[in-house]
Amino acid sequence: MKTKRVLKILKFVLLGALAAAAFSFVVMSLWNWLMPALFGWHTVTFWQALGLLVLSKLFFGGFRGRSGPPMFWRRRMMQRWEQMTPEERDKFREGLRGRCGPFGSPRAEPKV
Repeated sequence: MKTKRVLKILKFVLLGALAAAAFSFVVMSLWNWLMPALFGWHTVTFWQALGLLVLSKLFFGGFRGRSGPPMFWRRRMMQRWEQMTPEERDKFREGLRGRCGPFGSPRAEPKV
């Protein structure tokens, strides 16, 4: 049982390293093909291309896992909202105002 887990982890690490090497090679090839010709920039090595991948992942993607399809929560919330009665909606809004403060367009209050 323990050897299966070790083999799975080893396989995962090996596939991750292989994928990183393949992506780095693609980035290096594209960079060295396009950037010097278009902008006069220097060529990059394999390790510099790997560094560019890691840097772009940090800047634009982070290293957190995905929680599901994008905006899935919004669709689910809209379905719940449609099923609520007006009283339940008002109670929900008041609960949010208590936790998050006022939001949305203010309601017209009667003038005294």
